Amino acid sequence: MKTIKNTCITLLISLFAFSLSAQNVPFNKDYFKLDKNGFKLALENIKEGDYYFLKGKYYMNDALPYFEAAESFNPNNDELNFKLGVCYYYNRQNEKAINHLLKAKNLNPSIEDDINYYLGKVYQRNLDWDLAITSYDSHLSNVDPEDEVKVKEMKKLITECKTGKRLIENPVRVWIDNLGPNINTQFHEYGVTINADATYMMFTSRRPGNIGNLIDPTTNDYFEDIFYSEYLNDEWTLAQNLGEPINDKKHNASIGLSNDGMELIIFKGSERTLGDLYMTEKYSGEYESANPLSDNINSKYHESSASLSPDRRKIYFVSDRPGGYGGRDIYLSQWDERKGEFSPAINIGSTINTEYDEEGVFIHPDGKTLYFSSQGHNTMGDYDIFKSTWDGSTWTIPENLGFPVNSPDIDVFFLVSADKRYGYFTSEKEGGYGLRDIYRIEFLGKEKEPVLNSEDKLIASLAKPLSNLVIEPTVEITTSKLALIRGVVLDETTKEPLSAYMELVDNGSGQILANFGSEAASGAFLVSLPSGKNYGIAVNVDGYLFHSENFIIGEEAYYKEYELTILMKKIEVGKKIILRNIFFDSNSSVLRPESKTEIERIATILNENPEITVEISGHTDSKGEDKYNQWLSEKRAKSVVDALIEQDIDENRLEYVGYGELDTIESNLTEEGRQINRRTEFKILSK
Repeated sequence: MKTIKNTCITLLISLFAFSLSAQNVPFNKDYFKLDKNGFKLALENIKEGDYYFLKGKYYMNDALPYFEAAESFNPNNDELNFKLGVCYYYNRQNEKAINHLLKAKNLNPSIEDDINYYLGKVYQRNLDWDLAITSYDSHLSNVDPEDEVKVKEMKKLITECKTGKRLIENPVRVWIDNLGPNINTQFHEYGVTINADATYMMFTSRRPGNIGNLIDPTTNDYFEDIFYSEYLNDEWTLAQNLGEPINDKKHNASIGLSNDGMELIIFKGSERTLGDLYMTEKYSGEYESANPLSDNINSKYHESSASLSPDRRKIYFVSDRPGGYGGRDIYLSQWDERKGEFSPAINIGSTINTEYDEEGVFIHPDGKTLYFSSQGHNTMGDYDIFKSTWDGSTWTIPENLGFPVNSPDIDVFFLVSADKRYGYFTSEKEGGYGLRDIYRIEFLGKEKEPVLNSEDKLIASLAKPLSNLVIEPTVEITTSKLALIRGVVLDETTKEPLSAYMELVDNGSGQILANFGSEAASGAFLVSLPSGKNYGIAVNVDGYLFHSENFIIGEEAYYKEYELTILMKKIEVGKKIILRNIFFDSNSSVLRPESKTEIERIATILNENPEITVEISGHTDSKGEDKYNQWLSEKRAKSVVDALIEQDIDENRLEYVGYGELDTIESNLTEEGRQINRRTEFKILSK
């Protein structure tokens, strides 16, 4: 009988609810006399849900299960449906958000003032631009005209929708992949940084298992920790916590990584400020304890992202300090050689910075292409990613990277590999693994033929690829004008890795462009060379002869990679090196000005080792008369010796000889071989 009674009560409640399906049903005990216990429990759930709801957007996920439980008791309450719609919006469940917001509006057209605002936000996120504009217009009509802030916000949202409509009409040709479960979780992942050849990645995550396993009460998320992954066998390995001392019990975020991955800029929580930027180095094989950057960069305000220029002499960073153009602006600090520190930061100007927030700054390995995210400019919603180029005197007008790279959601922390084929960024795109995920973009280049795509989707997952997809192969990327030099420094005899000190020199001006080094554990190094210069690279290790390399990268030279194995020779009798940065005009023995730095380098070796005597030898290819080649090679060797004497090197320690075409090291049958044979060498005769 009890079972029958309960069944009857349930049936009566269902019939009652059905009869009022088109009407608003308030949470009033008079409507639920047949189930007082259920009514009481529903009120308790609403009270608990309201507690979290009123704490703001970071707590909507906590409010949601309580509101859902109350909805199962009474699905036709206007306020409850509105709150559910807002919770689903912040939890990125767009269809549920729209359904509940529309239901709340249908139950009570004069429900919350913000209902059209939230409908507009969800429609905008769903790319339903016209519906979003209509909703925003409806909300704007009810805004007090004297409320300038709110009026301005609504007009901006409407403009974003119009921009979005325009951008999706001409989508860029890209393929976007979620990096999958090795990187992303159900929690936040963001702030990705990679080295220039995209083989090593660091990023920030708010997942369980952080150092201390603590939750930040402000955001209701786990404290940030830095994770890393390597690109092996065509995939990113399972991410690992970088561990102590880099991570600690406070916030630790990946901010910027040097081209070679040797220097890492991180954000650390601070009791003194809102957090500071720190730098750590990896020359010893592991990242050492990080040191804070100077007060010329750090302030009592929030410095949230940064990027180190290829030559390590500039830091671009984001700060919300006063005196800028908006909330967060991009600043620049340059290395002061005389003081041995970064100079006071300057705002990079109104071409880049807007009255709104800028974030996620990244300077490309070419040293002149700046990528950043902004809530200003011509964004289609929240943060969009933009690109600007330094033309030698100013930054060009920022260019929106377009749809589907950008979306109405947060698209931020963008960076791109040296060849500009692949980009990485953080987004809240629907269909990810969790809240914010890290994605990879493959740029397909200019369109040659129509893309044949049997599925109308532009976003996939590396872990869950789309099926039945036919897409034309990627095209050659020729937009990145730089060379990427990757190599290792080893002992010539033992082949053991060496920690080397390296200089990058502009041979044209003699200016040292950058100082860098090879990693002690592996001997590895990586450097990018933007187009338009004659570069000299000098590799120095204590107790060894220096090693020189030369790269002439023309103004129109497009992306190219070089692999080097540098075998360092100890300072011993009989050892010789090629002087690759000694230059002569054709058929001339007059040293060109670009040789100056190499001459000084030789003089330094001789001054540091006053007991050695050396031979400078000249060599030619097989073209021309033997007698002429012999004469020219000897004259060139003498020119080098004369230059060293001018550097106050005792002439009794110097011999010169010309070998002409007699001592070749490559075949003279090819132009490349002949070029290598035309050289100047340095050999130790006695010690």
